[in-house]
This record gives sequence, structure tokens and C-alpha cells, in this order.
Amino acid sequence: MCELLGMSANTPTDLCFSFTGLTQRGGNTGPHKDGWGVAFYEGKGVRQFHDPQPSCESPIAGLLQNYPIKSKNAICHIRQANVGDICLANTHPFVRELWGRHWVFAHNGQVPDFVRHVGMYEPVGDTDSENIFCDLMNRVRQTLPRDAMPQQLAECLVSFAHEYAQQGVFNCLLSNGDWLFTYCSTKLACITRRAPFGPAQLKDADVTVDFAAETTPNDVVSIIATEPLTAEQNWHIYQRGEWKLWQLGEVVAEGLTSLPPRESN
Repeated sequence: MCELLGMSANTPTDLCFSFTGLTQRGGNTGPHKDGWGVAFYEGKGVRQFHDPQPSCESPIAGLLQNYPIKSKNAICHIRQANVGDICLANTHPFVRELWGRHWVFAHNGQVPDFVRHVGMYEPVGDTDSENIFCDLMNRVRQTLPRDAMPQQLAECLVSFAHEYAQQGVFNCLLSNGDWLFTYCSTKLACITRRAPFGPAQLKDADVTVDFAAETTPNDVVSIIATEPLTAEQNWHIYQRGEWKLWQLGEVVAEGLTSLPPRESN
């Protein structure tokens, strides 16, 4: 399976620390060596980086570990391919425009034999993930008004996510730059850091940061990842079917959908 990393913050914040930990799982401490990508929102713009190389040895990933691009919303993905070739077209996150905004999506899991609804959005690559994203975008565009409020969006997104999760494994991150939607089918975790800030140690690299020296007392930064990236004990582990809508580092809506028990091997 792939791994996800998302960030929601109330002030432009760099992702260097968490990104450094995640990249080590892309072929070093983890098997997710089939490409990686990251998207940072800057206002309505999106700065994107994609590479089909393992993130642990990618020169581009090495650059980003030391280049503090600051954003209020960011989505990152490292891939372990199960559907689709290992190539640039199949690296997440995927981006589409809707209602004058870039929507960014990354998926962890597999939904076998997925059939997409007909609409204007079509996949460029051949992954089930991008096919699902295009289906979701087509259905959001057909279902909601352009000026839909976040609560309306959440209800719509939860309904579609729940449907996808009933067909397979569907852990996802989705953002339009204003909010970040997260849904857990099998595995997801989150942590919110706010004053008083303290130090944190990465699990996958010998890197420690003192957030007190890097932040102001008003900062709120939330990190969402497939697996906790640090040794801190206050990570929240999502339940199966749990979803959250984030804005400015805070949860503004959340809930739990009912999924059937997972089949044991």
C-alpha cells in the first residue's frame, strides 16, 4: 500500500520535517519506492513536484527536505504500485480544476474493477486512484452548487468516500486550498501541534526539531499521515470509517461511517 501525508495550518508553514520522515519510507525504511509527489497551495496556486523514482534517493525530494516552501494546505504521497505502471503519469497527488480552484487528491488503497461515472473529468494515467478521483470530481460537479458551503461539501464527500470504501480500500486526502478532507478506510493518523510547542523526533530519520523555536504562540499546525511520523504519544489514530474536515489547522466537521468488517487472511 501507499502512504499519505497532509497538512492543514492557520499560517503558512513548511513541511520539511514531516516530509523528511515520509521520504525515508519510500525505499529505505519502507517499501513505497514506486514514485512520490507533493502539492503545496500558495493562495489559489499549487506548486507541484512529482517523481517516479524512490523518494529516499530522489534529488528532487532531497531539495524539498531543505527548501522551506510555506503553505496552509499540502498533500504528499509515496507510492507502492499495485495498479498501473511505474511512471510520472501515475504518481499522486492528482490535480483537477473545479469552480476556479485546484482540487488535489491522493489515495492509499485499492478499489478493484472500479467503474467511473461519465463526465468531463477523465484520467491521464491508468491507476484506480486517478479513476476514482475523476469519478468523485464528476459527481461533485453534478451534485453541488458552485457556492456550496463546507458542511454541504463534507456531506457530499463523506457519501462518496463511504461508497468507495465499501468497494475496496479507500484512505484519502482531498483539498481545494481552503479545506482538507480526510477519510480513513483502514489506516490514518493525525496530530495537532499548538502552544506550548516542544521538540519532536522522527521515527524514520535521525532528525529532531524544537517547534518552540520555529513557531509563534498563535500557530496551529495539523499533520495527517498513514502512520505516525514521530515518537510523540498524542497522535490520534483514526477509526475505520472515520472522516474529518480541516480548516486552518482545526477540525471543523467530523464523523464516523459504518463499514463492514475487514476480511481476515
